[in-house]
Amino acid sequence: MFPPFNGLNMKNRYFRADTHRFCFLMSMKMLVLMGVVGGIALLLNGCSSQSGDKKVNGRIQVSYWEKWSGKERASMQQIVDDFNKSQDRIQVNMMMVSEIDRKTLVSIAGGDPPDLVGLWPHSIPPYADKNAIIPLDGYIKKAGIKEEDYLPVFWKMCLHQGKIYCLPSAPSCLVLHWNKDLFKKAGLDPERPPQTIKELNEYARKLTKRDKNGKIVQAGFLPNIPGWWNWSWGYWFGGKLWNGKDKITCNNPENVKSFEWVQGFSKEYGVNEVQAFASGFGNNFQSPQNPFLTGQVAMQMQGIWMNDLINTYAPKNFNWGCAPFPTDVPGLTGVTYVEADILCIPAGTKHPNEAFEFIRFVNTQKEMEKFSILQQRITPLSHVSDEFLAKHPHPYIKVFLDLVRSPNAFMSLDMSIWNEYTDEMSVAFDNAILMKDTPQGALDKTQVRVQKSLDRDLKRFERLGIVIMPAPPGR
Repeated sequence: MFPPFNGLNMKNRYFRADTHRFCFLMSMKMLVLMGVVGGIALLLNGCSSQSGDKKVNGRIQVSYWEKWSGKERASMQQIVDDFNKSQDRIQVNMMMVSEIDRKTLVSIAGGDPPDLVGLWPHSIPPYADKNAIIPLDGYIKKAGIKEEDYLPVFWKMCLHQGKIYCLPSAPSCLVLHWNKDLFKKAGLDPERPPQTIKELNEYARKLTKRDKNGKIVQAGFLPNIPGWWNWSWGYWFGGKLWNGKDKITCNNPENVKSFEWVQGFSKEYGVNEVQAFASGFGNNFQSPQNPFLTGQVAMQMQGIWMNDLINTYAPKNFNWGCAPFPTDVPGLTGVTYVEADILCIPAGTKHPNEAFEFIRFVNTQKEMEKFSILQQRITPLSHVSDEFLAKHPHPYIKVFLDLVRSPNAFMSLDMSIWNEYTDEMSVAFDNAILMKDTPQGALDKTQVRVQKSLDRDLKRFERLGIVIMPAPPGR
C-alpha cells in the first residue's frame, strides 16, 4: 500500500517527507562510512537477521524482512508456507519490519542484513549505486527466467544500469474510480466515465455540492485527494519528468499545463474551500470514513486495492466503477502509473542462493497468481491463466491488466535522487494549488533545484568512472 499523504495537511506532510529524507540520507551515509557501527543495534530495534549458518531440523534458515501487516502479510505468509512445504532444505522466516528502507540499509552497514527484503522500485537506484543489493542476472539466467516471461513494464521496473536487481511481487496501477449512484443523481450516465480531462472537469462541476455558506460538502473531483502522486499529473497531459539520462524536464509545457489544471480547481471552487475540504479527512483512508466510500468524493484516482477497502468498509450495495484515467491529449490513451512491491537480496547476506530460490518460487505462475488473488493485485507475468481471471475477486481486474500492457504506462524514474525529486514536486504542487505561485513559477524553481541535484550525482558517477546508461522508456 502507498503511504497516506491525505489532503492538504501541510505541516504533517512536510514533517513526514523531511523525516523520511533525513533518515534515508543518514542511512546511506552510514552505508558509505562502513566504520560507523556504534548504535546500529539500537537503530535496528531488534530486527537483527540472526540467520547465521545455523540449520534447524536440517534446514538452512533464510531471514525475510517485509513491510506488510494485516491481510497483506497474511497473504505472503501463505506463499512462504507453500515454499517451506515444497522442499526440505530451506526454511524461510518472514518478519514484519517498519521503516524497512532505513533499517535494511543500517543492517547492511552493520554487516548483519537479512537474506531477503521486500522493497519498492524507487529503492533500487540508490541501493544499487551504493552496492547495497546484489544484481540477480546470473541467478535469473541459471533459473531459465526470460524477459518475455514478464509484461514489459515490470521487467523494465527491475532494471537499473542494464542489470536486474529485483523481481516483482505485488503489482498495481492507477485508474479512475467513480461512484455510479452519485453520477445518476447528477444526471450523468453512471456507466460512462469521463473520456477527456475536459469532460472530467464538466462532470466534477455537476457532482460538486455546497452548503448554504458556500462550504464544499461533496466534491466531484479534486486532484489533492488523496494527494499521493502529486508529481505525476503531467503524464496525462503528455509530459515527462526527464530525458532518461541527464536533463530534468519538469517545467516543460505539458507539465505546466497539468499544474494549471490543478490550480484551476482552486480558482473555480476557492482555495480556502478546497484546502478545508481536503484537509478535513485526516488519515482515514483505510476506514469507513474514507471520503470516496462515504460519498463525499464522487471521482478519485486510486489503485487496485480499493476493491478490498470497498468490500471491507463501504455501505452495502455501494455502486462503483473504474476505468482508465482520462487524458488531455487527443489519441493519448492507456496512461497509468505502475507500481509494485519487489523482492531483493541485500549485499552481504549469508544465503543469497537460497533467498533467490524463494524469489523464483514466488514468480512461478501458480504461486504468483495465488498471491495476486490473495492480495487482490494483478500479475506481472505475461501469461495469465483463465482460472486467474475467473477466480479473481476484483470485478474490474481486466481494466488493470489491459492498462499495464499499455506503452504509455510509466514508473518511478530510474535515478538515485527520485525521493528528493518527488518531494520537490509535492512542494510545487502545493504552491500551485494553494495559489502561492504560478504553475510556471513553481515548476521553474523545482527544475533548477532538481537539476542541480542530478548534476551533482552525475559528476559523482563521472569521478568514479561509471558510465550512465539511458533509462528504459517509462522510467
